[in-house]
Amino acid sequence: MNGNTNGRDSALPSQATEALPVVGDDYVRTPDPSLAAYESSFLDAVDELPTYRPSVGCIIPAYNEGETIAGVLDSLLQQTRLPDTIHVIVNNTSDESVEIASHYAGPHTRMTASGEQSTIIYVHDIGKNPDKKVGALNYGYSLVEHMDFLLGVDGDTTPEPDAIQHLVDEIASDDRIGGISAIYSIDDSALDGPMAKFLIAGQRAQFSAFNMQNLLKGRNMAVLGGQFSIFSTQALRDVMRDSHQRTPWVKDSEVEDSLLSLQIKSAGYLTKISAFARAHVGGMTTLRSLDAQQVKWNFGAIDLMWPGQRGDTKGQPLHPNLRLRWFEHMSMVVNIITRLMFALLLAGSLSISAFVFSPLWLIPPASAVLLNWRVARSMEFANKRDYLFAMLLAPAEVYMWIRMGHFVRAWLKFFSKQQTDNWAAQAKAERGKGTAWLYPFLVLLVLFVAAGFAWVQLPIQLQSDILAVGWPILGVITVLQTAWMLIKGSKRYRGFKA
Repeated sequence: MNGNTNGRDSALPSQATEALPVVGDDYVRTPDPSLAAYESSFLDAVDELPTYRPSVGCIIPAYNEGETIAGVLDSLLQQTRLPDTIHVIVNNTSDESVEIASHYAGPHTRMTASGEQSTIIYVHDIGKNPDKKVGALNYGYSLVEHMDFLLGVDGDTTPEPDAIQHLVDEIASDDRIGGISAIYSIDDSALDGPMAKFLIAGQRAQFSAFNMQNLLKGRNMAVLGGQFSIFSTQALRDVMRDSHQRTPWVKDSEVEDSLLSLQIKSAGYLTKISAFARAHVGGMTTLRSLDAQQVKWNFGAIDLMWPGQRGDTKGQPLHPNLRLRWFEHMSMVVNIITRLMFALLLAGSLSISAFVFSPLWLIPPASAVLLNWRVARSMEFANKRDYLFAMLLAPAEVYMWIRMGHFVRAWLKFFSKQQTDNWAAQAKAERGKGTAWLYPFLVLLVLFVAAGFAWVQLPIQLQSDILAVGWPILGVITVLQTAWMLIKGSKRYRGFKA
């Protein structure tokens, strides 16, 4: 040896020391041929070491889901990663949900690419439940709170076969994540009648645009939708501690999933949308049911956004999860202003033969078509109906007017301080009852009739002056709106599919 070993040779057996050539001051160990025989058995022993498999408890709140619950359970049993337990929480039901779900009760085993997996399905009929879906969710939480993750699934949601695997892989990889939502789409494979097909196409475009917005914003998800989302049970416990709640979901919010998402974020966790997990949710096939659902969603969002205290809900207008909501509501206000102004100014101009067509007016609708086409292109399961909805312009425009009605009705309902059970209103609308969905159309008709009557009472000079001021104002707003649509339509989607 060189002698300059810094004492290291004294710590080595003589046989090993002789086998160590010296490179400068460092030893380089040469493989010992006698150890090669142990390599395969060592690697086999390592492979046989148990690996930790996070536990997942799935809860399915079911209210009159007799037509869909079988399909939901079938899709869960076909997953590449089965939940450890599945709890169907039937509540307030008047159909055959319990009987149908009971056929699936018990243990289930299937062979997957990663080996044999098993799960157990439990069916709980909790009878009359005054807290409705929130009560069913909290009952389900009490059954799975000892597990690592809670998977919430609606009674009409069918996931893609690898959806649970993607959600578990993503949330287990980062302790900062409190919950992850799947990418939602609406199954349009079995629809009857043109109205249902039109409304579902509009909802698919609406969901797709919302999903892509969240995917492009660092996959931050403001709302962990109850349709198909996975939650860290530790995050839920932290929410209950920080918010002084006995349960994760509270009954005094119109949008329990939005409120819980805000609370998870406030507890220091991330709320994400998955880049890969996909689920197909139930859509609204009538104007009546769509109105009830969208008014409930908008009303609940306003309740969270509005400053101050309403009942037991504290408005949090500056919460980071609500920034996108504020932007959506401001965008809807602009849409209402431009469309109403255009309709009124066009009618006024035609009434006095003062309208002069300009090809420049074709740019805004062309920009809208481009944006709608990009939305359709971003869908993972886009079909011919999605592209027709986007390219024909008229369907998307009509659907926008319908959404404007929902928006206005929700804000009026909020400011009127009506004590309305919007869950009950939606359930009633889905049964084909109620007339509230007609109010926006009646108000719009009255508005145009009143505006027309007032218009004809004005002298021609005043009419001309109003048009001379109104058209330039509308032009400026439209230019800004069109520029924004072109910016959105030219955005790169970075490989994401909604």
